[in-house]
Amino acid sequence: QVQLVESGGGLVQAGGSLRLSCAASGSIFRINAMYWYRQAPGKQRERVATFTSGGTINYADSVKGRFTISRDSAKNTVYLQMNSLKSEDTAVYYCNAEIAPTYPDKYFSYWGQGTQVTVSS
Repeated sequence: QVQLVESGGGLVQAGGSLRLSCAASGSIFRINAMYWYRQAPGKQRERVATFTSGGTINYADSVKGRFTISRDSAKNTVYLQMNSLKSEDTAVYYCNAEIAPTYPDKYFSYWGQGTQVTVSS
């Protein structure tokens, strides 16, 4: 069984910073891409950042220059450093990963439970 567990959310004032973590555990043979998504009340879930197994990184335009995704492959963990936070960054943040639980490589999409980020103005 594969699990993704996020941590690091909370309440912060506008202009502040938070660092989210997402650790994958369980039966893991290989992890392909890892992502951060967010969903604000009444809005669709949107992809915020991507970190592929090959090291390619992408960001949504709304967070470029403020958020940084990083990954520790040895720990099966992905991070999201969020700086210069704005009220519009308020959302539940979800971790998503493409994981092959066993050999041969057959990847499945797994989601974390989400962590609330609230930015007060």
